Amino acid sequence: MSHVNVTINGRLYRMACEEGQENQLIDLAASFETRIEGLRGKFGEIGDARLTVMAALTVCDELIDATERVRSLEQELGALRDVRMMASDRARATQTAVAKALNAAADRIEKTTQVLNRTIGGGVAIG
Repeated sequence: MSHVNVTINGRLYRMACEEGQENQLIDLAASFETRIEGLRGKFGEIGDARLTVMAALTVCDELIDATERVRSLEQELGALRDVRMMASDRARATQTAVAKALNAAADRIEKTTQVLNRTIGGGVAIG
């Protein structure tokens, strides 16, 4: 466990975090402090606790919005995957149908060629 000192709303806090997460915790605290400063600039000195609660609620609101957006994007991604799978299935079916049609045409051409060869070969007198 590591420990870092962060300042939030003008107060110093000693926080514990996982090894390697020190900079992340410092950045989070700085972001939160920026929110508090913004609220202080907007509303003035309305009390430390109230500013902190308002900043926390702002962060929670953004988190809820982001969570809903992620959920919406996941649903959209799922729908797009379904469409892609259906298109892929249709493409395979089309390729199979085209291959069968080409094979059938090749068989008819071969049979026609055989008939023509017998007709031409049988109808010509050599000699």
